[in-house]
Amino acid sequence: MTAIASTTPSAPDEALALDRQAEELGPGGDLAPEVDQEAYRRRMQRRREVQQQRVGERNLEKGLVLVFTGEGKGKTTAALGLVLRTLGHGENVAIVQFIKGGWQPGEARALERFGDALHWHALGEGFTWETQDRERDRQLVQTAWERSCAYLADADRKLVVLDEINVALKLGYLDPNQVVEGLSLRPSLTHVALTGRGAPPALLERADLVTEMKAVRHPFREQGVKAQPGIEY
Repeated sequence: MTAIASTTPSAPDEALALDRQAEELGPGGDLAPEVDQEAYRRRMQRRREVQQQRVGERNLEKGLVLVFTGEGKGKTTAALGLVLRTLGHGENVAIVQFIKGGWQPGEARALERFGDALHWHALGEGFTWETQDRERDRQLVQTAWERSCAYLADADRKLVVLDEINVALKLGYLDPNQVVEGLSLRPSLTHVALTGRGAPPALLERADLVTEMKAVRHPFREQGVKAQPGIEY
């Protein structure tokens, strides 16, 4: 007897098919082609059904590796949004800042009210052109990495932010494989966000989410506007 191959789609195939249906149905509004309200309502009803199925197909829970990189502004700001959200859920967070440390940003002062729920360490001494000491910068980065590993292994921390670690990698002060291996220290439900320009390919490959900030316009370059409180720090 000849075996008949199953035509039942696998779970990933089903999820992709639902994604295609959602894209075809569209987000609604004036992008929908229907003119009359009843036809529009039917489209949006089907869109809701598909969306509910999409959510149902994706029910895994895991600790995520999130990378915010690119030349545009907003990488640290995005990670701090996760910090605030996580603290709002009553979870503990740790932030380790590489390179930065020459000033106290407004976020650090604002988040002091969370007490021990947030541990914040700025373990750099500023930009390379300010420090002018390559070996000391390298030592500070290694100290920051050791502190980071301790937090990555701490099950009490739901989120660990490694701010500007991508810059430390780009400068050669850390090895990408060293960082990728360190990410395995995390308990299964601990998230880690890594920020900074120039994230290396090995880290991008390991990440669950990668967001690249694109620089379109910047007031410092185009208008000569200096760094201002609340915007840059």
